[in-house]
Amino acid sequence: MTVADMRVALGALDRTLGSIEIVLDPSSKKAKIAELAEAAAAPDLWDDQDRAQAVTSQLSRLQSEVDRLTELRRRVDDLAVLIDLAEEEADSDTLAEVQREMASLTADIDALEIRTLLSGEYDQRDALVTIRSEAGGVDAADFAAMLLRMYLRWAERHGYATEVYDISYAEEAGIKSATFTVKEPFAYGLLSVEQGTHRLVRISPFDNQGRRQTSFAGVDVLPVTEETDHIDIPEGDIRVDVFRSSGPGGQSVNTTDSAVRITHLPTGLVVSCQNEKSQLQNKAAALRVLQSRLLERARAEKEAEMRELKGDGGNSWGSQMRSYVLHPYQMVKDLRTNHEVGNPDAVFDGDLDGFIDAGVRWRRQQGER
Repeated sequence: MTVADMRVALGALDRTLGSIEIVLDPSSKKAKIAELAEAAAAPDLWDDQDRAQAVTSQLSRLQSEVDRLTELRRRVDDLAVLIDLAEEEADSDTLAEVQREMASLTADIDALEIRTLLSGEYDQRDALVTIRSEAGGVDAADFAAMLLRMYLRWAERHGYATEVYDISYAEEAGIKSATFTVKEPFAYGLLSVEQGTHRLVRISPFDNQGRRQTSFAGVDVLPVTEETDHIDIPEGDIRVDVFRSSGPGGQSVNTTDSAVRITHLPTGLVVSCQNEKSQLQNKAAALRVLQSRLLERARAEKEAEMRELKGDGGNSWGSQMRSYVLHPYQMVKDLRTNHEVGNPDAVFDGDLDGFIDAGVRWRRQQGER
């Protein structure tokens, strides 16, 4: 890349960042930060712990967003200076440094640009993810476990906190289902494009004849409920059952009735949690999951009603959305966006950003949100 090419590329990055700054409006965010900082300094803030947590959480999120924008703008300005220096000195080391920083800056600005496309009602929230094995027997259960690891590795790569609420292990290998949260602003907006049926094609490690097997796993993604959602669940509408935790290892596994299963009687929804050591903690976690599912149910009913009013015959969400082929060739392909890579191992190790970014852009183009 010549110096002239670098200047053109930097100009494009500068324009993209400028567009992002217009959308995110850091000036209004700074005004909100000042307002929240004043509220956080109030001596009686922690008299209401729920409100205090909401204030400090929002303050931290907004400050992080402003700091991120400020840092990217500084890096763009510094890169312009570095390009001038490389041109003056004709130094190959400086040119190499410019190219490395250009690649890094491009990736960071592209990632932030994706955030500007997340404008859904619940996109800013944490994500509640459920993975379940579908058709394919033990291979499907194993595939579900692979997807669980894939998403947890994706979160780990980005430094996002996660909490596993419940894992139901299959008898031979893998899992029947798992539920976990990703605790990061916009986690729902990003991961909601992962919802649907995932398909795996490979030589089954569980088939002693070495035959090729196709298996399926489903991924559901919901926004985590917040205090403002007001999802009231009367005690009379639920049945609470306790049972012993299952799964490998742990001092509390199979020793106490600490796991909790809640059935919502009006809808038949069933949720369970066995990750915590105490029955009380598991019940609280299970209620949070139930609230998220009831919120999503209400949202889906509202959307269905609107589609009916519009005469819309439905959309393309659901059914198969991605194929993971390990044999006879290696490829992972999104069937909606046509984004594909030839390295399934990297994808299963959490390298999902390309698929998620393509999914967010595709969803915006479809106008489904």
